Amino acid sequence: HLSFFAGFGPFRQYLVNSSWEAVKELSKRGLGENIDLQVMQLPVVYQKAKEQIVKIWTTLQPLLAVHVGLALSSTALILLEQCGKNKGYQERDACGLHPEGACCVLRGPEKIESTINMKTLWKNISLEGIDIIISRDAGRYVCDYTYYTSLYYGNGRAAFIHVPPLSKSVTADFLGKALQTIILAMLEQCG
Repeated sequence: HLSFFAGFGPFRQYLVNSSWEAVKELSKRGLGENIDLQVMQLPVVYQKAKEQIVKIWTTLQPLLAVHVGLALSSTALILLEQCGKNKGYQERDACGLHPEGACCVLRGPEKIESTINMKTLWKNISLEGIDIIISRDAGRYVCDYTYYTSLYYGNGRAAFIHVPPLSKSVTADFLGKALQTIILAMLEQCG
């Protein structure tokens, strides 16, 4: 089974993006012999991120695409995002642009739910040293935009995890282990 994972590159004051550091750690750890793990760093740019996501779904057609983003407001919290929203993208990206019509897909559905049941996932996972919560709003920035686009082109077979910034207690290694635990549970849900 092919699974695809994306973290994001630097933006604003975050010269090191914890999402990409976590994905790199996950890549080192792997997910077992049956899972072909493909990773990519996405730019914090709407159009470029969208082009990459469309390419992933049209060429690789993974079983699951998991996107990992940096949650700016979070200190020691992992957010499991249940759905992506199509409209309301007013904030400018790293290139100073926002998407046409402030939306992901013109005439696309208002929101798309992941086929992964985040509530079930949340109930069955516990990670020492960090809280996990479910979210229904990935923030109307490049994270949410990417998630919606992936859900749209992947027929719901995508997931989004927001991770906190790196700190003394939340290291890249720690986040890599956390992602490994969460994603193995997601893949179980996929069958």
